[in-house]
Amino acid sequence: MSSTPSPTPADRLHLAVALEGTGWHPASWREPVARPRDLFTAGYWADLVTEAERGLIDFVTIEDGLGPQSSHFLDPDERTDQVRGRLDAVLVASRVAPLTRHIGLVPTVVATHTEPFHISKAIATLDYVSTGRAGLRVQITARPNEAAHFGRRTIRRIDAYDSPAAQDVVTELFEEAADHVEVVRRLWDSWEDDAEIRDAATGRFIDRDKLHYIDFEGRHFSVKGPSITPRPPQGQPLVTALAHQTVPYRLVARGADVGYVTPHDVEQARAIVTEIRAEQQAAGRAGDTLHVFGDLVVLLDDSGAQARARRERLDSLAGAPYASDARIFAGTAAELADLLEELAAGGLTGFRLRPAVAGHDLPRISRDLVPELQRRGRFRDAYEADTLRGLLGLARPANRYAAANA
Repeated sequence: MSSTPSPTPADRLHLAVALEGTGWHPASWREPVARPRDLFTAGYWADLVTEAERGLIDFVTIEDGLGPQSSHFLDPDERTDQVRGRLDAVLVASRVAPLTRHIGLVPTVVATHTEPFHISKAIATLDYVSTGRAGLRVQITARPNEAAHFGRRTIRRIDAYDSPAAQDVVTELFEEAADHVEVVRRLWDSWEDDAEIRDAATGRFIDRDKLHYIDFEGRHFSVKGPSITPRPPQGQPLVTALAHQTVPYRLVARGADVGYVTPHDVEQARAIVTEIRAEQQAAGRAGDTLHVFGDLVVLLDDSGAQARARRERLDSLAGAPYASDARIFAGTAAELADLLEELAAGGLTGFRLRPAVAGHDLPRISRDLVPELQRRGRFRDAYEADTLRGLLGLARPANRYAAANA
């Protein structure tokens, strides 16, 4: 009797799930399975992440922001028919972490108005709480109303995203985000792994020589260090970012472990991966493992007709067809598996799936798509590592300051 071969690291795909409120479709909260009354409870988020872990998903990302959600690109809106309001993504991840065992937890953090010192210790704490399953998704914001929440700076208004002035603003914000990531990474390394002695007999708790100033001086930050939190269990928790064009591709290539991109076909996927790999080499990271995941919004049902009909019904409830930066897929799990294999041929190493309706499409991912990929030898049959870096085949990095001292 023949059997499907176990997937090997070379041909296996990685899967992440992006969690956004009741789902990525703006009318998702009106579905019977949506649980909008539970949206701001710990149990709701625990149920979603537990479902993703049931499907052996590598990690979940949790959306966040510094202002209420809006249907406008840069401005707040006055809509009352869509979900508005969020819980803090890092705190949600920390609450869910003890209830899960294997899945990675990657909350969104906005670099534009938050200090890297605060982010470094928050994610380091999450790594301890989750015993090595933490990461972050770094994001920028160009919204003037969000800058007004903090009163420390103004963001020059972008009228046309493709204009030279807009590109100057975006470039500046991404350069700041790159410095933010560098500071965070240095702070994670500011304690050597064996800096804590904890010897009650001698009265020595730490070896002060193994705590290091990072002395970062840049255009955007001046940070002395060290951190107040010892080096995280993973050494360096996962850094991830969403990228749509050359400037954010450089951020991914320079400082990330995973980049999310939005190709709509295999040719676009191949072109994007080629550009990111070139930027990675230019950044001196050609030898580092850098995953490139394709993002897709998914509606999964027993038939393509059912999925398309559900999309039309949701669009009708929303009052307009749903549009996304990512490709929107409506069909069966087998059809989605076909598409993932096709896009992977363009060089993608995994996918981040955005459930249109979390209560419907997330279980379809974990219970229908994952078994289909397993049958094809394209996905794991069990979690094979205890840390998020391990799940993604990323080694635990050496501490840069310990190496310098040696």
